[in-house]
Order: sequence, then C-alpha cells, then structure tokens
Amino acid sequence: MAFKKLKLTIEQVLAKLPNDWLNLTTHRLDIYNEALAKTEFLEHFEELYKNNSITKDTLAQLPTAYDYIRLGHPLSSILEWALAKNYDLPQEHVIAFSSKTMGIFAILRENSIRGKSTQIIYQNEELPNKLNPQLIKKVYNYDVNFTSVDDREAILNFEGSTIYLSQNEDLKEIELQPNIDFYISTLDDLGSLVFVNQSHSDYVPAIQHVRRRESIAMTPQNSYKALQTLIDQKPEAVDHRQKQKDLTNVRSLINSITDTKTKPLLGSCGLSVQYAIMMGLIHESRERYPEKSIKIIVPPNCYGGTNDQARRVAASQEGVDIEDLPVDGDNDMVKSTDTVLNKVAKLDAVPIIIAEIPTNPRVEVPNLNNLKEALSKNRLTSSGNKAVAPIFILDQTFCPDYNFLGEQQLLADVKTISYVSGSKFPSGGKCTAGYLVSNAKASYLIDYIETNLNLCDNTATALQLHYLAEQLPSMKTRIKNAYKNTRQFVNFINKVLPEAGINFVSEEVSNQGFTPSVFSLDLPTKGATPEEREAYKRELNLKLINKMITEIPSESKYCVSYGQLKGCYWTIPATSTQGTTKEEDKDYIARVSVSPELDLEKHQLVFKEFVNQEIKA
Repeated sequence: MAFKKLKLTIEQVLAKLPNDWLNLTTHRLDIYNEALAKTEFLEHFEELYKNNSITKDTLAQLPTAYDYIRLGHPLSSILEWALAKNYDLPQEHVIAFSSKTMGIFAILRENSIRGKSTQIIYQNEELPNKLNPQLIKKVYNYDVNFTSVDDREAILNFEGSTIYLSQNEDLKEIELQPNIDFYISTLDDLGSLVFVNQSHSDYVPAIQHVRRRESIAMTPQNSYKALQTLIDQKPEAVDHRQKQKDLTNVRSLINSITDTKTKPLLGSCGLSVQYAIMMGLIHESRERYPEKSIKIIVPPNCYGGTNDQARRVAASQEGVDIEDLPVDGDNDMVKSTDTVLNKVAKLDAVPIIIAEIPTNPRVEVPNLNNLKEALSKNRLTSSGNKAVAPIFILDQTFCPDYNFLGEQQLLADVKTISYVSGSKFPSGGKCTAGYLVSNAKASYLIDYIETNLNLCDNTATALQLHYLAEQLPSMKTRIKNAYKNTRQFVNFINKVLPEAGINFVSEEVSNQGFTPSVFSLDLPTKGATPEEREAYKRELNLKLINKMITEIPSESKYCVSYGQLKGCYWTIPATSTQGTTKEEDKDYIARVSVSPELDLEKHQLVFKEFVNQEIKA
C-alpha cells in the first residue's frame, strides 16, 4: 500500500513537472535559501505528497533544491526521497550520482582521511568495467580490497568500511543489510545510487561534497528515467550511434575553436574535467618522479570549486601540497607565478599550476609575454640540478574562444592544458558538461587524463554531447555579440556613476582577443570605519540586484551562470562561486554577466533609476 501511493506520486510528478526542471542548469535564487537548500524543497514536497496536491503550479512554486544540478536538483532530490521512503532511510542517506564510480571514490577518500580500510564486495566474478583496482591503489593511494561474492550473507565482519556493488538491479527490490555500510546500485547510461547505512550518517556530507566538487548529481533527464524505471515505466534508451556521432562532431568543433590537434576530452562538468586533469597529472608525476613531492599552485580567491577541489585533493593525497598563487587586486599574476615557481624549484618538487584567464571575479588579464617567460624560465633546485618544468592548467571559461594553444601562440612551448565549463558559452546554459584540450607540448598527458576521467566515470552524457553539438557552432558569434552588449553597459555605468569601480577588460586588452561578457562592480560606499563602509557596500549590492531582478524579471536573474543565451545574470561571488574560499580572500562585489540577447535599454534605465534613488538622492 505504501509503495502504491509512492508510485502514484511519482506518476503525477512525471506527468506534471515544470519544464524548467528538465531544462535549467542553474538555480533560481529568488526562491533559494542556501542554508536550507534540499531540506526545504523536500519538506514542501512532502506536504504536497501528504495532501495529494501535486500539480504543475504547486511543483513550480517549490523552493529550489541545492544550487547547481551538479550537486542536486528537483528530480534527483525526488528520486532520492522516493527511494529513501521506500527503504525507510533518512532522505539524505540516498545520493544519486551521474557517475557509476564517484560514489565509491567519495567513500574511499573519506576513509583515507580517517585512516580506515575499505572492502568492496561485488557480484558475478566481475567488477564494473570502469574500476581498475591497481590504479586506485597506485595513483590514489587508497587502502582498499576487492572481493567477489555471490551470497551477500557471506560478507564477513571487516575492520573498516564495506561497500556492496550491484549492477542494474530492480530499484524496488534492493536488499539492504546491517553489515553493509554503503550499498551502491549502478544503472547503465544513468549513473549510480549510493545508499548509506543509518549508522554512517557522518559520511553523508563528505559524499555529497565529492558529488559537488568532483562530479555531478544524476542529471535531470537521467533522474527522470530512473524514476520511470522505479515505477515500471520504460524509459527511452540512449541512441549510442547518435552519441558517438555527437562526440566526433564536438571534438572536431573544439579542435577548430582552440586551433589544436590533440584529442579533446568531454566531462560531465567543468570540475569533473579539472579533477581528471589533476589526477591525471598526479598519475604521470608519480610514475615519472616517484621520489618527488607534487605542488599544486592555485590562486586562493579563484572560483570556489577550483580552490576547494585542489585543496581537498592535496589533503587526501600523500606527497601533494598546495602553494598559494595571489593573482587579483594588488597582486600581479606574473610576479606571483615567478616567485612561487622559484620556491617550488628550490624544493625539487613537481609544479602543477592552475589559473583563470581572465581572472574571476576581477576579470584581469596578465601580460602574456611576461607570463610565458615566467612559465618557461629554466630553474635550478637547491642542489643545482635542473628543476622540473611546470605544467600549466588554464581555466579559460570566461574567454573560451581565445587561442592559447595553437602552434604559433605564446604558450606553444609551455606544457599547457586548457579546460572550459560547458555550462557557460559552449552550451549557452543548456548543460553542465566541460571539456579539455592540450597544446602539442602537453599532448603526452592526454592519455593519463583520459584514463582517470574514465576511471571516475565522469564523461559527458549523451544529451550533454548533443547540446554541445548544437550550440558550439554559434559560440564565437554569441561571444562577440555578448561582449558588445557588455561594453555598452559598462560604458553607460561609467557615465551615470563614474565613482563606481568597474572591473572589466580595457579596449587594449579586448583588441588582443579577450572579449568576456562579465564584469564586476564596486559600488561607491560611505561610513566612518572600514567595517561600516564594507557593510554599506554589501547592502547596496543587494539592493541593486533586487531592483534589477524585480523590475526586469523576464531577463534579469539572480544567478551565478555566464554565457547564457538570453538575459542578464547577477550574483555576489563571495556568497556563491567563492562559497568555500577563505573569508579573508572573498570578494564582496557584484558580478554581472550579459548575454548576446537582452533589452539593454531597459537595463540601463533601471540602473539609472537605482543610482538616482539610492546613491544621488
């Protein structure tokens, strides 16, 4: 009887869900409370379930679940809720991944930090083909044993954690057992579901955080299919021939855009790609320089996901450490790069350096000739031997059309790997996928990166590839048009509010080919002390954003995205993209991203009203 009502509820959700639940990649911050995120969404949904009041309108009015679909969204949350209810688990103890293996890696990482062993039990004498026990032990240094059993009752008590792997099992008939700490059900083409034993609730945040920073939740479209499977509906199968066709097309487009010949790799999101890069380079370094330590050099205030991921990788990997690379504000990226690489050379360590160009949120571009010199300089260790040359990981999401990697470009002689978040310009906001490509100098690293991307099963889904195949051909034109709108908006703000601080590329820099469509805004402030001035500025930022999204609700959104097809997105990086950055490194400024299609005149009019009402009144 209980499942009968649950099935009816899921049928109603699938029949009446808002279109946005399948088609939006970013949250609606106008109905978003970050502190409550998933709990608030499911509490309200539970009321609809109890009252049999599920309609398209009531679903549309639910608070937002999580932040990006990377961490979770309405359909993945309902899938987790339904399974938790079916198995009498707390709702947060069911965690849906797009990857079939990242749930395993999340548990292994947490146990590595805790100093615990892990045993992985699997059926049918065969591990899922994505898993490679030797690599997991050799590259990730995880203490793990793999055991094949046909009888779950035969699982013995183990001094550590027990993971049970099951493939393509009926989601309604899973047999959870007290002596299984983590039950993971993998689903072909959809991802996996992690069921956490109630005695291990302290693992839940760590598993969810890996999903947020190194992978993504099961996508909305695949969560929809999993819900169909749960209630015995037959979901539409993946057309693997179309997927391969789209993959071939997308790779060709990326090579053309980036002026490269190496094979591009496609991941489920930008951070999935970055994680594959990081672990691929650690993999290669452990083989080539087994006695040397590895230094990940990263700006302390760059995009929060990049910062957080790098530091968590270092925390879980013996012999891997972080070196800060100050790049924004009063710091110069080139000088910082030279200083830090000199330090790492003296330590005789392997330098892996990560940077965004332009930077986020200050939208700064370093002198590229000087940066090339700093990265190319021959350095010596403290004993006078030749130091290991750096590998440069470049996040060029803000300007994915800029040619960094071609054979005649400045960075041609620097081992460089570039990656882009596909949720931005490449897909126009239609999916979260990310991609990477290398220059010729770093081409030998692609196999290492691909090995780790596949090991983590973080490759792009069929639908993500299809969106990229549709959107990439128009990307350069959209970037050009969005930049024109952004330049006009910036010029207008300079005119009506010249005392504001605006961080945007100069005309000189844009003439070099850097044409971003995002800028940051420091509104004029007042107060007797620095604390009062900072508080006043923060309040003014929010007033501006609230006015814009209230008066232009069809176009102005409170959202962290960038590269969208239409409208204008506003955010405060310190409370969104820099969420895990150290407080002293956060930037409480407004960040504005402008699309190729919007009512610019209306935005300028509303901004001018704000200036007259709040600043010049």
